[in-house]
Amino acid sequence: MTPEAAPEALRYLAGFGNECQSEALPNALPEGQNNPRTCPYGLYAEQLSGTAFTAPRAQNRRSWLYRIRPSVTHEPFHPLNFPAETLTADFRHGVITPNQLRWRPFAIPEDSVDFVRGLFTICGAGGADRKDGYAIHVYTASANMADCCLANADGDFLIVPQLGALFVTTEFGRMHVAPGEICVIQRGMRFSVDLLDGRARGYVLEIFASHFQLPDLGPIGSNGLANPRDFLTPTAWYEDRACAYTVVHKLEGQLFSAAQSFSPFNVVAWHGNYTPYKYDLAKFCPVNAVSFDHPDPSIFTVLTAPSPIPGTAVADFVIFPPRWVVAQHTFRPPYYHRNVMSEFMGLIRGVYDAKADGFLPGGASLHSCMTPHGPDTKTFEGATAVEAEQIAHLPKDTLAFMFETYYTPRLTCQAMGAPNIDRNYYQCWVGLKSHFDPSWTPSKAAAAAQSATAGSKVPAGSAVEEAAVLEQQQQSQQRQPNGK
Repeated sequence: MTPEAAPEALRYLAGFGNECQSEALPNALPEGQNNPRTCPYGLYAEQLSGTAFTAPRAQNRRSWLYRIRPSVTHEPFHPLNFPAETLTADFRHGVITPNQLRWRPFAIPEDSVDFVRGLFTICGAGGADRKDGYAIHVYTASANMADCCLANADGDFLIVPQLGALFVTTEFGRMHVAPGEICVIQRGMRFSVDLLDGRARGYVLEIFASHFQLPDLGPIGSNGLANPRDFLTPTAWYEDRACAYTVVHKLEGQLFSAAQSFSPFNVVAWHGNYTPYKYDLAKFCPVNAVSFDHPDPSIFTVLTAPSPIPGTAVADFVIFPPRWVVAQHTFRPPYYHRNVMSEFMGLIRGVYDAKADGFLPGGASLHSCMTPHGPDTKTFEGATAVEAEQIAHLPKDTLAFMFETYYTPRLTCQAMGAPNIDRNYYQCWVGLKSHFDPSWTPSKAAAAAQSATAGSKVPAGSAVEEAAVLEQQQQSQQRQPNGK
């Protein structure tokens, strides 16, 4: 990587969904119009439309690019000369299962595999042909996309690196995207991925419908969660380079390639509101319970792609960042759950607080519509011990995420047959034994809590002991008729 391409040398424009403009050369943008008879520097004007021309102004997305040669200058497209059985955008014939699924980390290929050839579809719903639904992929790569780029006509890519930083070159400029960050490459934008660490692994959420947007905050107010100012758009950069270049075009999950004699990254200036962007997940401002109970995970939504049904999404991107956990007399890990939404989870680093064992960075899990799920046995036992009442902070080196969707996922055959699928996943709940005691009374519970505190490392008279006793007293009062 050249010094001018080092992460600290890159420049960005801040804000989400803004009308922006950027020039790599002074005065390269036309004054007062989009498409003059002759453009500055002899450039070509080209519009990239991310929505229909007549989309409402608030949702309309488009950008004007001023480039050395237009993107139409290429040889005819042909089906790519390697099979792409592991990539799809049509899930009509996918596998349906109510079972809980988990995959151990996906292996990095030993041979030379770039980002495109390393895409592996796990599941999805709908189809790119109808511009409705989504696909979930993982990528494993060991090589740069040398003189090759991808344009995805099917939808937007939300890329979540887990291992290895990416250097992403787009028609709008360049981005450095490391684990702990994400980037979004919207439909139709040409981009190329280089591996700064020689190998890479991560996750991709692809949406065929609409575009990602920030979730409404409701009573949270005007600040919090992912703040718009923290999203970064690259600034204009170009290369005027003659070469044998390959443009890969993804359409309905199929890959096509066309040859051209120059780099597609020849945009000298651009303006508009349809751009790629990146976001540092460490800047997410979480909201959490400060009294009791475990709030729903929707409070950790970073981006959403709403569905036509109010309150539901084609897909949400949710993270579980490091944070203080202080809720009193509360089971603090994620609760046991059956959900009308389906949940695909991945782990970027660390240990997820609902799975003490088996859920590893670079792996994944899937719990479909109404499939039961929740903390494993070891997590439950630890979270119900009296010591768990102490104020704690989730490890700073842990970061998990979830792709949540209203559309029930159908799995690909290669995902169901993957060598790293954990066929013993269900056993993590086998040890959840019955704690039911029909002789339970509030006074016996309070005595047991005091005895447990005395036998633990929690000092007598501590806030933890007081909280345990208070919890039993509150439960006793709630069970008395009329509160007496």
